[in-house]
Amino acid sequence: MNEQRKIETEEVDAVTPPPKARVEVETPAETFERKRDYLAGFLNQEPEAAPAGGAGGDLQAAIVETLKTIYDPEIPVDIYELGLIYDVSVTDDGDATVLMTLTTPHCPVAESMPGEVEIRVLSVPGVRDAEVKLVWDPPWDPSKMSDEARLELGML
Repeated sequence: MNEQRKIETEEVDAVTPPPKARVEVETPAETFERKRDYLAGFLNQEPEAAPAGGAGGDLQAAIVETLKTIYDPEIPVDIYELGLIYDVSVTDDGDATVLMTLTTPHCPVAESMPGEVEIRVLSVPGVRDAEVKLVWDPPWDPSKMSDEARLELGML
C-alpha cells in the first residue's frame, strides 16, 4: 500500500479519430418494424400553432397570461396586476423582452423572481428567447397596481 507509483506521461501532437460505428443487419428489415398502434395518435397529431408574434399579437397576450400566474410570495396578487411588469415586447422572431421591477430593492425574491419570470416566458409556445430586465427607475409605488389588485388588497 505504501508503494510509490510512478506516473508516466506521453506528449502527442494529434490523435487519430476513432472509426465511425456502423450497424450491419443480416436479417430482413421487416423483423425490426415498429408496432405503430401505440404511436398512431401521437404521429397523426398536428403540431400546435405558435401564436403570432409582434407587439399586440397573440404571443404577447400569451406571455401576459403566463405572467399573471406568477404571484408575489408576500402579497396575494399576481405580479402583472401588482404593476411589477412595466413592458412586454416581442419581436416577429419570437424574442421576448420583459421590463420589470420589484416592490423594493431589498425584496426577499430579488434574486429568484427575474429567473422565474424568464423560465415562465420561455415556456410559452412560440417564444424563441426571453430576456428579463430588472429596473428600478421609475420606482414601484402602489399607484401602479390595477384596480383588481387594489380590490384584492382592500385598498379601494
